[in-house]
Order: sequence, then C-alpha cells, then structure tokens
Amino acid sequence: MFTLMIIVFVLGYACIALEHPLHINKSATALLLGALLWTLYACGDPGTYPVNESLQTWLATHSGVPKHEAFLEWMTHKPLIDHLGEVAQILFFLMGAMTIVELVDSHGGFRIITDRIKTTKKTTLLWVVSIITFFMSAALDNLTTSIVMITLLRKLIADKEDRWYFAGIVILAANAGGAWSPIGDVTTIMLWVAGKVTALHIIEKTFLASVASLVVPLAILSFVLKGTITRPEAETDTVGEIEIEKWERNLVFILGVGALLFVPVFKSITHLPPYLGMLGGVGLLWIVTGFMHRGRSEEDFNRLSVNNILTRIDTSSILFFLGILMAVNALQTCGQLGLLSAEIDKIPCGEPGKNYLIVSIIGVLSSIVDNVPLVAGAMGMYSFQVDHYFWSFLAYAAGTGGSILIIGSAAGVAVMGMEKIDFIWYLKKISWLALIGYFAGVLVYIVQRQIFLG
Repeated sequence: MFTLMIIVFVLGYACIALEHPLHINKSATALLLGALLWTLYACGDPGTYPVNESLQTWLATHSGVPKHEAFLEWMTHKPLIDHLGEVAQILFFLMGAMTIVELVDSHGGFRIITDRIKTTKKTTLLWVVSIITFFMSAALDNLTTSIVMITLLRKLIADKEDRWYFAGIVILAANAGGAWSPIGDVTTIMLWVAGKVTALHIIEKTFLASVASLVVPLAILSFVLKGTITRPEAETDTVGEIEIEKWERNLVFILGVGALLFVPVFKSITHLPPYLGMLGGVGLLWIVTGFMHRGRSEEDFNRLSVNNILTRIDTSSILFFLGILMAVNALQTCGQLGLLSAEIDKIPCGEPGKNYLIVSIIGVLSSIVDNVPLVAGAMGMYSFQVDHYFWSFLAYAAGTGGSILIIGSAAGVAVMGMEKIDFIWYLKKISWLALIGYFAGVLVYIVQRQIFLG
C-alpha cells in the first residue's frame, strides 16, 4: 500500500494538471484523491509502514485490541481528525476572506482603488499592481491579498488573456510579499510561532531575496507585455438596478479592509487561530450591512445581504483545497514525505552548502506538494538555534517556491479557482518566470549572508 499510495498520488496529480484536456474537474479529482489515499492507508498493514511514535504509543496502550482494529481506531481518532482540523482552519479562513471581498465588491467598494489607477499601459500597470500586492501581502497574508487583487483586476482589465498574465504576477508578488513577513504566509507563521525566528530577523534576512524573486520576473515580463489594456465598462453607483450611496460604498470598504487587516492583529493579541478573527469580521459586516439596508425593499435587501453573497463564493475551489491538502496529509501520516526528507538530508556536501541545497530543493518541492508539511518536516528534522540562517532561508524558499506551479501555494489555488486559469497555460507562461525569480532570490540570500555572515 505504501508504494501504491505514491502511484495514486502521482496519477491524481497528473489528472489535476491535465484538467482541461481530460474534461475532469480538478475539485472532483482532488476530493477523490484525498479519500483514496486515506482509504489505502487504512487498508494497509501498519507493520509495513515507517515507524510512527504516536501509533506505537497507541498500540501499546491498546494491547488487548486486535492490531489492525487498534490501528484503524488510532487513524480515525488521531491523525485524520487532527489534519481535518488543520485543513478546516484554512478553509474557514478562505471562506471568510472570500465572503468579505465579495461583500465589498457587491457594494462597489473597490472603486476607491480602481478609480485612482488611471494608467492603461501594460508595463506601468504591471508594476503598480505588483508593488501593491507585494506590500499588502506582508500586512495581510498571501491568500487574502490574492483574492483582493484578483477582484481588483476584474475592474481594471477586460481581456481574459491579459488578466491571466497579471493574475500570474499577482501570485508571484503575493507569495514574495508573504515570505518576508512573519504573518504573511502560513509557513512563516509556523516558524515564528514555534520560536524558530524572530519577527525582525525574518524581515531583515529575507526582504531583499523576496524583492529579487519578484523584480526579476517583472523586468523580464516588462519586455514581453506591450501595448495597453482594455478596461471594462465604467461602473456606476448601482448593483444591477440597486442604487448604492457613496457613504455606503465607503463604509463597507473601510470595514471590509479593516476586518482583513485586523486578523493578524487579532492573532498577535489573542494567540488564537486567524480564522476566528476572519469569521468575526464576517459576522460584524453581516450585522452592519443588515442595519444599513433595513429600509430597502425585501428583494433589494436580499440581493445585498451576506446570505446572497455566500452563494457567490467559489465553493469548487474550496473543495479542491480540501481534497489536495487531505491527500498530502495522508502521505505525511503514512511516512512518504518523511522518507523523502530523510533522503534529501543524505546529500553529500558540507555546511553551509548542504543546507543551502536542502532548503532550495524544499522550495522547489513546495510547488508540487503543500509547503506546510515540508516545513513541518524540516522543523522536526533539524534543531538549529533561534534565528539560524537555515530557518530564514526556509521561510523564503517555502514561501516563494510555491509560485513555480499554480497549485503550489494557497494564493495560486485561490487565483486558479477565481479566474479559472489553466494549469498548462500557467506552466508555459508564468512558471519559468517564477523559477528564474526563485533562484534569483536564492542567490541574493546566499550573497547577502556571505557578506554579513548572519
């Protein structure tokens, strides 16, 4: 079963990559893949799997129960529930962010930004959008930022092909911006909360590398994209036939963006999971907009309410996220990812070259499998002191390496779902730019450390 799980994952991953030629929805493939891998894991002999200390402890305390029955009980009560809880946090965070963004959009709130972006020149707009995304991602997180920026791009660019190029750069910029901030990406949050790095250290050591990973692809793409973009028809202060007052539009925008910005503050103050802050923001906006529109007709009230907004969020991409993360978690629990990390650690070269190579490989792998288990595995494998260069380099690599493939990061998955970007299109048009940018950042990080030895 151990080898069969790897084969099934590779086949499932290929089906996701070839979604359009096969005409099989990626969400369906991901959900089936997640269910299959956990089923295969459950059907196997636990004695043939790599040693799992949690399982061994469980079996020792349930010696009176048949071994396979005890194994199934452990699997369903421990790793499956634990991983589902971790994934659920991400999904509820994603649902909350999507709801807030859709609510602001339904009130025309993003006009506050789009009305101030006057340029139609592709190269100028590319740099403006990228810089906004880069710094917004550091303040919020790469997932929320990508959702917001794709919503804005729909207000700025009418042509789908042009918008896909910009959307691809949004993924690069969001992941690069999240890598140098302790709250900008789930992997940097993991390292920060676990005490592997301090906030100032992660900013100081990874900022220049993150900038390089974005600026290099931007510079190249500036020579590729020529001409001007076509903007959609000018918006009015109406949603369908519903008139939206300017103060209503501005209030919903301020509250929506404020709710998103408050999430990292909420986590820092309460030390509670970010999804709680996000759901709290949704609840606040739900109440405020309910009072705001209480004087409208029932039909208009329903169209502007969060009840209606919830039907418009992309449930398909959320289910895709659920399936692919649960599939990766099955491989992590069974031990395939642990063995992979162990094999990587056998690379025969001295320090620091060995560590540079290991982390660089982890970064590239994070474009194929979720970076969370990769970083978690690295945290379990190594015991370097706080603010060791290994940890800050890992934060950069895991954060930006996911941009190489569109399904390699939360930002990429969200953008893929919102814009329906084809996997192969991204592979041909954006992946090579992301790869060049990634290694440019790697080079900058190594040179910076060799100069300052920090």
